Amino acid sequence: MTIQTRTIDYQDGEVDLQGYLAWDDAVEGKRPGVMIAHAWAGRSDFENGKAEELAKLGYVGFALDNFGKGILGRNTEENSALIQPFLDDRAMLQGRLQIALDVLKGLDEVDASRVAAIGFCFGGLCVLDLARTGTDLAGVVSFHGLFGSPGNTAGNKIKAKVLALHGWDDPMAPPDQVVSLAEELSSMGADWQLHGYGNTMHAFTNPQANDPDFGTVYNPDADRRSWNAMQNFLSEIFA
Repeated sequence: MTIQTRTIDYQDGEVDLQGYLAWDDAVEGKRPGVMIAHAWAGRSDFENGKAEELAKLGYVGFALDNFGKGILGRNTEENSALIQPFLDDRAMLQGRLQIALDVLKGLDEVDASRVAAIGFCFGGLCVLDLARTGTDLAGVVSFHGLFGSPGNTAGNKIKAKVLALHGWDDPMAPPDQVVSLAEELSSMGADWQLHGYGNTMHAFTNPQANDPDFGTVYNPDADRRSWNAMQNFLSEIFA
């Protein structure tokens, strides 16, 4: 096994974007592709590392870029400013995600008929929104994602299978929002699952998260369990 990586430059109109691709060159032929949507700071070593971990599992991992080539937030204020335009205009966000998905499907290493997306925090919102548009992909996995409905997808039918991995004590997605998400996904005909982890807050997969007052705390058990759940999910949808 030799994990190879390269950056992928692409565009949304006049916005220059740069994703990060990882694959195992010992695997012959096309294989399933898994897109990784980043948290609110932008595409970082965290998401790049997830692409590499997915490559070790036999997939092509593609960490997308929503904000622009080289753009990363450095603190809470900058991160909030980066995501706010997309929260205000979910159609813009959905269009940018679709461009990234099309880039992944067009890569030589990828079987375009077997593609999924995972996302963390803001990225969880991203992949749920991608599913809500009714786009054609096998499945999406949200890790401690945000659940608020975008307001422009009512009446759509969700084609992707959905797995939401959620910390029950996440202040950014309290239980009433969890119930609302379940009702929304059911109304859109989705094949959905939701795993709730007790005594677990937001950002539970991020070892750097240690701010209980803000609601972000790493939980190694939930991290391990959620990654295992994702692996089982991917094995099922790509079978």
